[in-house]
Amino acid sequence: MKTTKKFAIGLFLFSIFTSLTLMSNANNITVSEKVPESTVVEIAVADERFSILVEAVSKAGLVDALSAEGPYTVFAPTNDAFNALFKDLGVKGVEDLTADQLTPILLYHVVSGKVMAEDVKTGKVATLNEDASMSIKADKSGVMIDGSSNVIIADVEGSNGVIHVIDAVLLPEAKTTKSSGGCN
Repeated sequence: MKTTKKFAIGLFLFSIFTSLTLMSNANNITVSEKVPESTVVEIAVADERFSILVEAVSKAGLVDALSAEGPYTVFAPTNDAFNALFKDLGVKGVEDLTADQLTPILLYHVVSGKVMAEDVKTGKVATLNEDASMSIKADKSGVMIDGSSNVIIADVEGSNGVIHVIDAVLLPEAKTTKSSGGCN
C-alpha cells in the first residue's frame, strides 16, 4: 500500500512538473518563431482548395512575381469559385483561357501591402491590375468585394503577405478610380 501511495504521489508531482515546464516553454516563444515561412504562393500550392488558382497563376506566368518579397494581400478564390466562373463563361477550365485573359483577372485579386482583416475598410482599392480598382464593403457581418464575393476565411498569413479566401472569382471592369480607403 505504501508503494502505491508513493507511486501516486510521484506521478502527481511528475504531472505538475511537466505542466509547469510546458507552460514555461509556451511563454518563451518569440515573435520570430511565429513568422510564417511559406509565401502566399506556397500556401496556395499546399492547399487543394486552390489547385485551379495555382494552375491559373502558373499559366499566366505570375508565380515568381507573387513569390517575391511583397508584401501582398491576395483575395484567393476557391476551386468552387473558379468552377462557377467556368460554367458562366462556357469554358472547361484554365486550359480554355490564355495567359493574356488570365493575367488581368488574377492581378485584380491582389492588393499591394499586407492588410489583415481587422484593417479592411469600405471603399475603392487599387489592385495590381492597374486598370481596375475593387470595391470593398466591410462591416460587422463581414467583407464583400464588388458586391458579389465574400471573404469566407481571413488572415492566412504568409511570409510575403496574407491571403483572404473568397467565394467567387472577381472580374475587373476597366476603371481608373483612385483608391479612397478599403485596404490601404
